[in-house]
Order: sequence, then C-alpha cells, then structure tokens
Amino acid sequence: MKILVTGGAGFIGANFVLEMLATHDDVEVVNFDVLTYAGNLENLREVEKDARYSFVRGDVCSKDDVESALDDSIDAVVHFAAESHVDRSVEGPDVFLRTNVMGTQVLLERMRALGGERRFVMVSTDEVYGSLGPEGAFTETTPIAPNSPYSASKASADLLCRAYHHTFGLDVVMTRCSNNYGPLQFPEKLVPLMIANAMEDKELPVYGDGKNVRDWLHVRDHCRAIDAVLRKGRNGEVYNVGGNSERENIEVVKALLDHLGKSHDLITYVTDRPGHDRRYAIDATKIRDELGWQPTVVFEQGLAETIEWYRASGEWLEQVRSGAYRDYYDTMYGDRSRFA
Repeated sequence: MKILVTGGAGFIGANFVLEMLATHDDVEVVNFDVLTYAGNLENLREVEKDARYSFVRGDVCSKDDVESALDDSIDAVVHFAAESHVDRSVEGPDVFLRTNVMGTQVLLERMRALGGERRFVMVSTDEVYGSLGPEGAFTETTPIAPNSPYSASKASADLLCRAYHHTFGLDVVMTRCSNNYGPLQFPEKLVPLMIANAMEDKELPVYGDGKNVRDWLHVRDHCRAIDAVLRKGRNGEVYNVGGNSERENIEVVKALLDHLGKSHDLITYVTDRPGHDRRYAIDATKIRDELGWQPTVVFEQGLAETIEWYRASGEWLEQVRSGAYRDYYDTMYGDRSRFA
C-alpha cells in the first residue's frame, strides 16, 4: 500500500509515519507537508533514508502541488494537514479556513478526478461536537456544534468529506479524536508547554480555574486507531477515538509538576480564552466493537514517558522553541521539493 500522508512532518502525522514504517513491511509513505511553524522534518530523521519513505514539500491548498503528489500510484490518503491550535484560531481565523476547509476540498477534488477505489481518511477532532456538561460522552451521532474558529473549520471539512462520499461515491472514512499527547508535540499545546516551562522553573499559565476536562489519548494509540480505520473502517463512517482518560487540566499540570519534583507554586491562573469549551469526553464503543481497537497506554504511564522524552530531548526542544529546526529542510533538501 502506498499512502500519501498530508501534514506528515507535524506531531501526529510524524508519529503516524514512524508507526506505519515500523509495523508494516508492505507500506510505502509519501509525506506531503508545506512545513509551517509546526512542521519539523527532524521528527523523521530516522526514516529519511528508508527506501519506503519520500518527502514532497507542498501546500494542500495548491491544486498544482496536490496534483503532483497525489497521482495514480497512491492507494490511500491520510489527511492530517491542518492548522490546529485553538488559541491561534481566535487570534486569526483566516488561515484555519484556508487550510482546513479549502485544503480538504482540493484533496477531495483530486481524489474524485483520479477515480478508482482509493481511500481517504479524514483525521478530525472531538472539538467539532462542542462542549459537554458534567455527564455523558460524545458518540458518532452527537450533533456537530463547534464553538471556536478551529473546530468550526474542522467541522466544515468533515461535512465536505461526508458530501463527497454521498454525492460522488468517494471512499471516505473519518476519525474524531480526543486530546493527544506524547513525543514530538510542538510546545504550544498544554502538556509540552507545561513540561518545558516547568523544567526551566518558569510560570505555568493555566486558563480560568483549570477545571476544563479533556479525554487524554496517547499519540501512539491514536496512530494505531487510524491504521485500523484505514484498513478496516467502513466506507462513509465516522469513528470516535478516545483514551478513556478524563482529567481536569489542573490535574494534568499538577501531575507533571509532581513527576518533575517541582512546586505547585509555579502554577499561575490567567484569564480564560474566549469560548473555552468546558468538557470533552469520547465514547469509543464503535471503533472497539467494529475494528477491535482500544487504548493501551495508561495516562499516568504515558505522561511519565512523555515527560522523560522531553527531558532527554533538550536539543530538539531548544531548536523548536528558537525556530532553528527550520534550517534542517534547507540543509537536507536544498531546492529539491521531492526526496526519495
């Protein structure tokens, strides 16, 4: 199987590329990424010389770039490429609409033009469902009710996928995951940001009262779920992917401080962001019953392993925070847009 992975230099995309090449001898991966601030080719250093891996620098919003990368040799597309940070979407929604909505539409149009039985896996988010009260969990039939520009853009992309399946017969499946954590995550998200700050004895800014609840999913478990949906998911279906690990944000922050032996006095409560969803929770019964997937990483174990990865990856973290990691593309690839 030859897979085009969009956004394969990002956090989840890179972990997926590494997982697929490590666990499947019959897989070839084309990593298609425009390399925004969150795209880091150093994440894939260990596979860059693997004959089954190639990199194409391109923009999902460019019809020419997509046509060049998504050709007749591709058997499936796994679509990660997206602007994903909610805070950034509040400050500037435009790029979220461009990349997340129009980029998805460009890919779907290319899939339609190629025809055949290629599969398109849309990697989405539980945030499209909106916010929950203190009880219950999102199922695949929960109405979509996004509350931020980011989640609205992902919901729009999901609906495009649904429309292209029903109108044009495309083989499309969608996943909606809970909050991911693990190695290689850009330090703007909660877990890596708090780890990085705590290691340097900096303040840890926590929104509001810190009691917003998220269901935490280790990225390795998420990648296994996407692989299962890619290979066995039913055409046209949505699959929720959750970690069965609901935690208040403040619980997560205190747990990582305790692991690092740091004082809770580093926590600083800051003004909440606009429209901050109170609680997410995932019911992953469908993917468990139909595809046999379930999370395997216990949150406390996964968080400890993640903290230790960041502690051991000081150079990586320094380059990411300084922006120096962007030099890696020029050093390794120069003006070449394709590497094999």
